[in-house]
This record gives sequence, structure tokens and C-alpha cells, in this order.
Amino acid sequence: MPFEIVRNDITRMEVDAIVNAANSSLLGGGGVDGAIHRAAGPRLLEECRTLGGCPTGSAKITKGYNLPAKYVIHTVGPIWGGGNHGERALLSSCYTSSLSLAKENNCESIAFPMISTGAYGYPKDEAMEVAVEAISRFLLHNDMQVYLVVFGRESLNTGRKLFQDVQSYIDDVYVEEHLESNAQARRRQYWQRRKEQSYEDACMDASVLPEAPALGSVADVDWNKLLLQTDEGFSQALLRMIDERGMKDSECYRKANIDRKLFSKIRNNPEYKPSKQTVFAFAMALELSLDEAKDFLNKAGFAISHSSKFDVAMEYFLKNRFYDVMQINEVLFDQDLPLLGSMNNVA
Repeated sequence: MPFEIVRNDITRMEVDAIVNAANSSLLGGGGVDGAIHRAAGPRLLEECRTLGGCPTGSAKITKGYNLPAKYVIHTVGPIWGGGNHGERALLSSCYTSSLSLAKENNCESIAFPMISTGAYGYPKDEAMEVAVEAISRFLLHNDMQVYLVVFGRESLNTGRKLFQDVQSYIDDVYVEEHLESNAQARRRQYWQRRKEQSYEDACMDASVLPEAPALGSVADVDWNKLLLQTDEGFSQALLRMIDERGMKDSECYRKANIDRKLFSKIRNNPEYKPSKQTVFAFAMALELSLDEAKDFLNKAGFAISHSSKFDVAMEYFLKNRFYDVMQINEVLFDQDLPLLGSMNNVA
């Protein structure tokens, strides 16, 4: 997909360019900067000596040397001073300058670390917000695979209200569903045991568990049969709704965080079978209501299940008409759930 948040070591990313969170001298340092210099080898420092440093918010490019990446783009993030000294604009400039430089050098993929969140003290939740906003703006008008590389679980620790609200909704709906499922299982077991007893005995004991055996779950539904009963498939429905909303194809797949090549496959194949994450991604791009999204999922052979944390999170966003896929992916990443448009889920 065009933008993905991943947990990895940035020096191992096999991309055209990785971004180094450097200091203004560009002569190496600690943290990510030191790790990149060690992995690239001494020739990186030799080339950096010829660059004459770099101002805060700007970026300069070198070769990658011993790294898997062809290039290293060095950018200097701001030192956190409380947020009233232009830190946000400077940090945003780090991302936009690096992306522009990557584009100038015909890079098709780039990986960023979390800039300024180490020794420079930028709050991680605010830094993540700036990064996602800057990358999102770029990808609305450009095609490039962009990774934001987070090293370790502790690197994303946000207290933003959106994260808290989604967590509360998951706790309420997901936990309630599992409590109900456990009760249904106990009822099934009870009635199974009673099959060997007389009808009269079962009736006498019915007051203990008055409900009849629960109906089949979502997993019991024959979705292939249901799909055949619909008038149009997923691909046809998607293209129809794009036209109805007066959107351009590129506007839709970029808002959905979907790769152009994948969209082309969907457009050219009326029988295309998408992943559930892909359907949800397009539902967000099209800004569907919850009921519309359920129908859209149905056309691809899916349904929203309260037994899935991912589905419950998606239901929250649809209910609240929150459609920003990039911010949604921040929350999904924090919850260790599949991302919308994720390359691991679009096959």
C-alpha cells in the first residue's frame, strides 16, 4: 500500500531510500543516526563531510553504501522546546523535504524513522500526528511506497482521545460479544446432554436455561452462495459508487491507501475477490454509512462480526463517520490489528 506503519529496524528496510534523523553537522551521532552510520560503513561519513551540514527542517541525500537502501536522506528535526517555537512546522518540513528529495531521485519507496522523538524530546504522539499528516498530503498527489518505521512497542504511546474512544468501544462490544458467545456455548452443551433424556424431563429442567439452542454464527453462513444472489459484485459496486460520488479513480484509491496497480486489477476484473481490509479501506474512501458499508461488505462475501476486534474497530469508525484512513491506521497499529490497504492483506 502507499503508506504503512511497521515495526522494524530501519537499517534493514529494503527500500530505495531510508531517512536518517541526523544532527545539523551530518557527521553522525547517537540513536538512529549512529545506527545508520554503523550499518552503512565509513564511506557514508566521508560523503557527509562534503555536504556542509544541513539546516533544521531541510534534507540532503547520499548513497546508501552497505545498507540495503540505495540512498540515505539526512534530515534535521527540531529540538522540542514546549511547542511554541515552530517545532511542528519544522518537523513537518523534515518529512516533506525528504519526500521531495526522494521524488527528485526517482525513488519508488522510502522509509522514515520517528524523527525528533529520541534525544530531541518531541512527544511521540504529537510527532506521529505530524508525520502522518505530512505523508498523507504528499501521497494525495504522488505515487510512492512510504513506510514509517517504529522500533519497539514503546515507540508508540499515545493518549489521544480517538485512541481511548476506540479502545473503550472495543472493550464494550468485543467483551460483551464473547460473554454472549460463552453463554450460547453453555446452552448448546446443555441441550446436547438433554437429547438423551426424555422430553418430559427436559421440559421440567427448562427453567434452568430457558433459551433454545442459539442459531448459527456468522461463520456458518455460506457466503459464496450469498454472493451469487447479489445483483452486482464488489468491483461493479465500487466503480458505480465512485461515479455516483463524482470522484476520480485516483482520488478514491489514494484516499483508501490502495496501490494503483491493485485498483487496476479490481477495475479490470468484475470477479475480483478483495480482502476484508481492502473493502473497508474503500468504504472509508467513499465515506459510506454503517448500513451502506455492511451492504458493500456483503457484495464481497463478508459481514461485520463482533467476534473480531478489527471488525469492531471498523464499526466504531463507520458509526462515528470517521473516514481518515491514515489516522485509522494509527489506531489499528496501536491495537496490533491489520492496517487498511496493508500489502499483507491485499492479495
